[in-house]
Formats: sequence, structure tokens, C-alpha cells
Amino acid sequence: MKIHSPAIPAIILALTLSSPTIAQAYNRDQLKLLQKSVAEWNAMRSQQPELAIDLYKANLEDANLKGANLSKANLSKADLSGASLDKANLEGANLSMSYLKKSNMKQVNASHAWLAGANLNGAFMKDASLKAANLAGANLRWAKLNGADLEQANLKEAVLFEADFESANLRGVQFSKARFLENALLKDAILSNNTLLPSGEPATRGWATRHDSRFVREEVIAPPEFVPPAVAAPVFIPENMPSGSPQTVPSKPVPDVREVDAWNAMRKENPESKIEMNEEKLGHAELSGIDLRKADLSKSDFERSNLDKANLAGASLAGVNFQKADMKEANLKGANLEGAILDRAYLKNADLSGTNLKGAILYGAMLYGADLDGANLTSASLFDANLEKASLKGANLTGATLTGANLTDALISSTTITPSGNKATKSWASLNNAVFIDK
Repeated sequence: MKIHSPAIPAIILALTLSSPTIAQAYNRDQLKLLQKSVAEWNAMRSQQPELAIDLYKANLEDANLKGANLSKANLSKADLSGASLDKANLEGANLSMSYLKKSNMKQVNASHAWLAGANLNGAFMKDASLKAANLAGANLRWAKLNGADLEQANLKEAVLFEADFESANLRGVQFSKARFLENALLKDAILSNNTLLPSGEPATRGWATRHDSRFVREEVIAPPEFVPPAVAAPVFIPENMPSGSPQTVPSKPVPDVREVDAWNAMRKENPESKIEMNEEKLGHAELSGIDLRKADLSKSDFERSNLDKANLAGASLAGVNFQKADMKEANLKGANLEGAILDRAYLKNADLSGTNLKGAILYGAMLYGADLDGANLTSASLFDANLEKASLKGANLTGATLTGANLTDALISSTTITPSGNKATKSWASLNNAVFIDK
């Protein structure tokens, strides 16, 4: 089956040092109307059916969008978490990498929608229409899809842990390489010989019976070709631009950050490019080895993402959520992680030297062998953190919480500042099973 990469609008990027930062986002007038009244919005759509709807990366968290006509709208990377979308029309909409966590989507029409990489964790989609929708790589953990129609939908590489497909129509669904289908609820779901299992093999009556599902045999048909929705060129309205923002149109599309090889190639060609990606939703993303050095990622979400060996040196990461993220051997040298959430993050052998971790939450973080030389850890929470064999030479731990932290064989120097605000001593290191280096 031929699957195209999703068409993603360019992020904010300056391709040369002399170029101004690109200012591109949603159409503010359209967003204001949608937020004001669904009835007025639908009337506008009826009067102007051919009008391109640009809500790329719009913040619609907890919005009441019941019955809204969002067909063919560009909602790529929009934040729709907790939104009410019951009976909304999302037919043919571009929702690539949108954030729909715990959204209400009962009886929504999302047929032929492009939901590649979308986060639908815990979304309520009972009786939804997702016929021929592209959900490749989508996160459907704990999603409720009871009675939903997913005929010929693409769920390749989707995460399906405890997704509820009870009584759903799964005829012709492409589950190739989908994860945790065995943990999904499939009671009375309808599968056919056109349904492809994670192994790539067609479903059988025996497989359906073992999973409490129903099986129907139908004429063999080719799976649909999933073509990404066309994205119109952004319209720059002067009065809608942030104050003082230059109005530069990008010369060529920028690869999406999840396409790691293409992204890194772009960074290699433009090593001094300015990257601004504030409030990105990248939870559960596979970003091993990504080059995000010096990027501005303030207030972004990387919960449970794979950032092993990622280059985040000098990046602006204030307030970023890295809860339970895999960050083994990541380079965070000189990064600003003030107030960041690194709750149970896996940072074994990571480089955090010179990093600003003031007020950061590092509860239960794995920091075995990490380099924290010269790091600012003032007021940081290191409760139950594993700092075994970590290097804390010259680190400032003033006001930090070390209750339950493991400092066995950690390197402490005379320039290390303890939580009391005093310089570390050999006796302090000994009390914490650490190694003292007098230099």
C-alpha cells in the first residue's frame, strides 16, 4: 500500500542568519469566529464553502465545537485536547499530529480525514465515522471506539494499547505494524479477509474467534491510496501578525521534526538556522538522534518521547514536559531547563553540564553517570532521583530536595554547593556515599 508522508506547513524557521524569523500560524479571524459561535461559523461555511480554513496549530483546548463544520480544514498540530467535537464534521480534514487527548468525538464524521501522528489518547469516539481515514502512527491508547466505522482506515504503526473497538467495523482496516493490538478490546468487532493484521497477514476467521470478534468474507479489494490533503499557501494578514514580526514567507517547506533523517539533513545544510517551536505537542514521538540544538522549544510537550542521543545543546527548554521521556546519552549541555518537568525521565549518561535546571522537577529521574558539572540545580526537586556515578562538580544545589536521592559514587568537588548553600566537604560527600574531589 502506498502511503504518502503528511503535508505539514513550515514551522517558524529562518534559513540564514540574515533572514528574519518567519511568522506563520492560524488565521486569527477564523479562530475568533469559531470560538465565538459554532452557529455563526457554520453559517459562514455555508456561505463560503470554498474558503480555505487555516487553523494550523490553533489552541482550541476544551473548546465547545459540537456540530461544527470543519470539513477539509487545516487543523494540523492544533490543540484540541478536551474539546467537545460530538457530531462535528471533520470529513477530509487535515489533523496530522493534532492533539486530541481526552476529546469528546461521539458520532463525529472524520471519514477520509488525515490523522497521521495524532494524539487521541483517551478520546471518546463512540459511533464515529472514520471510513478510509489515515491514522498511521496515531496514539489511540485507551481510546473509546465502540461502534465506530473504520472500514478501510489506515492504522499502520498506530498505538492501540487498551483501545476499545467493541462492535466496531474493522473491515479492510490496515493494522500493519500496529502496536498492542493484542491488548485492544475487540469484542463483537467485525473483521474481514481484507483486514490486515500487524504481521501484514490478512485476518482469518480463527484469529477473529480467538479475539471475540466476528469475521466476514468479502470480495478481495485493493486498499485505498492515502494522499495527504493539499495545504494552501499561508495568507499573511498584517493586522493579525504579532507586533513587530517581519512578514517573510518561507521559500520551501521544512520537514516535520518527526521525520528525523530529513530534519537532521535540513539542519546540516543550515547549521545556523533559528528554530522556534514553542508549545509543540510531541508526546510519545520517536525522536532518537534529533538535532534540536539551540532550538526554542519553551512549554512544549515531550511526555514519554524517545530522545535518546538527541542534541539539545543550548536549547531553550523552560517549562518543557519531559515526563517519562527516554533521554539516554542526550546532549543538553548549556540548555535552559528552568522549571522543566523531568519526572521519571531516563537520562542515563546524558550531558547536562552547565545546564540551568533551576526549579526543575526531577522526581525519580534516572541520572546514572550523567554529567551535571556546573549545572544550576537551585530549588530543583531530586526526590528519589538516581544520581549514582553522576558528576556534580561545581553544581549548585542550593535549596534542592535530595530526599531519597541515590548519590553513590557521584563525583562531588569543593566547588559543589550543597542544598544548605554551603560548599561541599569531604564529610558531606562521605555521608551521601559520594566521592569527593578536592578541586
